Amino acid sequence: MNAEQYHLEIIEKLTEVPAADWNALLPSDASPFLKHAFLSTLEETACVGGNSGWQVAHLGLYKEDRLIGAMPLYLKQHSYGEFVFDWSWAQTYEQQGMQYYPKALCAIPFTPVQGSRILFAPDQPVAEVQSQLIRGLKTLVVQNHLSSAHILFPLDDQIQEIVDQGFMLRDSVQFHWHNQEFTSFEQFLSVLTMKRRKNIRREREQVAKANVSFRHIPGQLANNADWEFFYRCYANTYLEHHSSPYLKEDFFKLLCERMPENLHLIIAQRNDKPIASSLLVVDAIASKAYGRYWGAIEHIPLLHFETAYYQAIEYCIEHGIQTFEGGAQGEHKMARGFLPTTIHSAHFIADPRFAKAVKHFLEREHQGIGAYVDELAEHSPLKSTKVHP
Repeated sequence: MNAEQYHLEIIEKLTEVPAADWNALLPSDASPFLKHAFLSTLEETACVGGNSGWQVAHLGLYKEDRLIGAMPLYLKQHSYGEFVFDWSWAQTYEQQGMQYYPKALCAIPFTPVQGSRILFAPDQPVAEVQSQLIRGLKTLVVQNHLSSAHILFPLDDQIQEIVDQGFMLRDSVQFHWHNQEFTSFEQFLSVLTMKRRKNIRREREQVAKANVSFRHIPGQLANNADWEFFYRCYANTYLEHHSSPYLKEDFFKLLCERMPENLHLIIAQRNDKPIASSLLVVDAIASKAYGRYWGAIEHIPLLHFETAYYQAIEYCIEHGIQTFEGGAQGEHKMARGFLPTTIHSAHFIADPRFAKAVKHFLEREHQGIGAYVDELAEHSPLKSTKVHP
């Protein structure tokens, strides 16, 4: 690339970038979380920016005045809301008299979902745009005396370029449900082991005996009262864990105005009174659904599994959705028909000595994760693991 034609800029407000310009960089199967509407809604409702510890600093690559590449980027003052845990790195770093925060984070806030992290216009040379952006990220770290840069859950086909530029890979395990062209929930149960089938039927029967029913509300039909109840449940989950919600009620309402086709509410009722809810983010193009948030205002045993998993699986079967991602972590999902999937994050540490120590740590952790996944495979909920894609 001609350096006189191309330049990098920090985008401090995505709202200042036309939605069409940003979305033009997205692949056809990009998740809803990468869209301008999603990221700008986070900013406009102050879920990021301000005093949140998420300073907006998207990295944009321009050809003259045209945006041709970008990375969703934030300068972080903490490690909350990431789902890749580096608290021990920060503690060790600061014990050596160095400042770990702020750090650079290329990710979708509060969203442990794999996707493109290096965005580019389809008419541009992909390898060169990717190289320019990753080098630009490293330069940002060095010139601003940041400790590190972290790229969370990039697509597999972007990993090699990231590694070639000195980033270290870290493994994470998630649990995903895969549709095998099921036509009913019972057909799904038929591919599970007898123990798992019986357990799921028992759990569902127990919830049904508690006189619980469910409403499914597409985003296009959800009203303010639905979102207010959902948020009450969502916030209560954090309250029960002595924490504060990452997202605000205004975020969900505004997102529904902008992306209603991607949202689907599931509300549990007892005696016609709403008592729990969960949210699906639906990507019909990629045939994926993402379980995002669950909460309840009344405790009923096993209601979580029914509301957040079984109702979502039924939705996926009915609508031909091929993959349901139930969120980060959770071995308990395997007993409900989910299978382990290894995804990656990538890390660049500016200090050579600390980078060496992290490299050794990641090598040991990689071996442990590999052994963990092998052990999980021995406890597959399926009659045969051959059906796993």
